[in-house]
Amino acid sequence: MTTGTQITWDDSVLPFQLDRSDIRGRVARLDGVLGEVLKQHHYPPQIEALVAEATLLTAMIGQTVKLRWKLSLQIRGKGPARLIATDYYGPAANGEPGRIRAYASFDADRLDPDAAPFSQIGEGYFAVMLDQGEGMVPYQGFTPIAGTSISACAETYFAQSEQLPTRFAVTFGKSQLPGQAAHWRAGGVMLQHMPKVGGAVAAEAGSGEGGLLGHTDILAGDEAENWTRANALLDTVEDIELIGPTLAPTDLLVRLFHEEDPRVFDATPVRFGCSCSAEKVRSTMSIYSQRDILTMTTAAGNVTADCQFCGAHYEFDPKTLGFEAQAASGNAG
Repeated sequence: MTTGTQITWDDSVLPFQLDRSDIRGRVARLDGVLGEVLKQHHYPPQIEALVAEATLLTAMIGQTVKLRWKLSLQIRGKGPARLIATDYYGPAANGEPGRIRAYASFDADRLDPDAAPFSQIGEGYFAVMLDQGEGMVPYQGFTPIAGTSISACAETYFAQSEQLPTRFAVTFGKSQLPGQAAHWRAGGVMLQHMPKVGGAVAAEAGSGEGGLLGHTDILAGDEAENWTRANALLDTVEDIELIGPTLAPTDLLVRLFHEEDPRVFDATPVRFGCSCSAEKVRSTMSIYSQRDILTMTTAAGNVTADCQFCGAHYEFDPKTLGFEAQAASGNAG
């Protein structure tokens, strides 16, 4: 079951389908990858919790899309937690891991230490973005911040923008096995009704918060009954079952959904990964003139850039940047 401190199903996403209910889903377990994401910055506890939840959701949502490139989530608010941003890069080939990264922007002096993490976001929006690579049109979808968690925002997004009833059960936090140091773990289950043939048909006005759509506005008859039954079964899951570490995802599915005829597919490993590079920074700066570049030059005579996701530091000769660049050089530190 284990190799050293690594459990075989850690840092993986297991797809499954409930054949009786016409529902697909994912079981995610994040261990080392979540620690890698969070150690890039020294976040306050409330921000750590928001980044952990967003990272877990991104792993499950990203695995549902046959990506050639990247899925991104952005949660923007007017509260002290201004931005939670995540990226999931699909596997380059079968058997290779997906890569994930995340970061947060926040006002430390505005954080309320006694308030729940989600309340630190305030009014804002939840966004999903798909970048399928060169030659493909990027997709962006937005819904208002709603509910009491980022998971609830994601459920609202899928109901409103995709007309796909979706449910998340997630847990995350610092876990400690006997004889080991405490470290971050996260686990979750995603349920999603399969798309209807010919497209979904939903009510014009939703029954949810602010008139947003919910599953009762989209499903009817046997579909609604199946969805309600699967959700009732998921309601019985316990946090320790979601997070592991002693219960395999397949055993969890049997425990929860054995009467729904669960069928599992190959799991996808997930790793921390950042796509930043000196070349990408230079490409971003290529729209500026040398006069513009000079305004960005430090007293030491160089232009610097830092990656918000992984903390990589880049330094450039200003003469090598912009559309009037003389040569290309740059170093990461």
